[in-house]
Amino acid sequence: MRLTRKAAAILCRAMLQRTPLYPAHQRLGANFVPFAGWEMPLQYSGIVDEHLAVRQAAGLFDISHMGKVRVLGAAARDFLNSVLTNDLRKLAAGQGQYTLLCNPQGGVVDDLYAYCLAAREFLLIVNAARTAADVAWLRQQLAQFPHRGDVELEDASAFLSAVAVQGPRVAEFIDACVPGPATGGRLVAKASELKKNQVAGFRWHEALIWVARTGYTGEDGFEIVAPNGVIAGLWDTVLANGQAHGLKPCGLGARDTLRTEMGYPLYGHELDEQTTPIEAGLGAFVAVDKGDFTGRSVLAAQKVGGVNKKCVAFKLAEKGALPRPGCAIWAPDRSDPIGRVTSGTHSPCLGVGIGLGYVAPEFANPGTALSIEVRGRRVTALVVPKPIYRRPTP
Repeated sequence: MRLTRKAAAILCRAMLQRTPLYPAHQRLGANFVPFAGWEMPLQYSGIVDEHLAVRQAAGLFDISHMGKVRVLGAAARDFLNSVLTNDLRKLAAGQGQYTLLCNPQGGVVDDLYAYCLAAREFLLIVNAARTAADVAWLRQQLAQFPHRGDVELEDASAFLSAVAVQGPRVAEFIDACVPGPATGGRLVAKASELKKNQVAGFRWHEALIWVARTGYTGEDGFEIVAPNGVIAGLWDTVLANGQAHGLKPCGLGARDTLRTEMGYPLYGHELDEQTTPIEAGLGAFVAVDKGDFTGRSVLAAQKVGGVNKKCVAFKLAEKGALPRPGCAIWAPDRSDPIGRVTSGTHSPCLGVGIGLGYVAPEFANPGTALSIEVRGRRVTALVVPKPIYRRPTP
């Protein structure tokens, strides 16, 4: 029996997961899209409006779809340091770092944030589309770890949710949303005292929640991880306290344009298991001097000997053209494309098309002239440093 297009769409939606905040999104009039197996808000008031709210004031995102993995035990730090690229020895309780999980060939299994909640307790926030693969990979690596009996690995995604509050005015109202003092992690008197990449535990209506000064937008802000049962109350509290400061609810559309303006990678676009962190321009998060870890030999060799492709940021020279993933990248003196766009969008702050893509190293220097093929027409572009958007200095 063949399904009609409408019936197929209904069946597809029925198979999607929903976060505990789905009813809140409905009440706010969100437009939904499927993303990584979840039905998520794409936008509320509009992508550009939400994007500018984050750049100028504040925005609230539901990021409950992202994976949360707890790693505990006397050997938890040593185990994680053997599979992640960054150096977890640098983290004291209450600190976090961006890092990557690689295969033996140096390809990226996922990029993630690792938080040290206590000396023997870590929380990993991983990409929604990669949660199952990450957990399976970590369990496989743990089975070969000499001190596996001293490590506990738990996929906590099903009972933990998360929101991100991002923007230059968030620090003005975060303390009204999360009363202090902290009870774990970085022992601050109030959430606004957290520095970049610090995390602290707070009591919120008898539940333990974790607040980190991190984000994916390039703006100041906080990410809050909380049990499913209290996340709706937190969402409403942040909306109520942030309203006077210009806060707006934001969807995946603004999240993507914001991260693209900053040149931040997205798994499945700039990162995959055939691409290394060095090729992606993330060598700063690969600590080859910390000792052995999965993929180290390949990554160390690339740091010394170079790579065959590099991820570059570009800006189109004319308004109106919109680069999209898959668009061909051309060089003036080449008869064949030299690469493909991996992420592309319209920049609300710059007013032109921007994007990311992979090219040979000789075309990767800022200032290099390229062309992006958009709807069969080649549009002049310029390689620019990351971030693509920089806040004007006063």
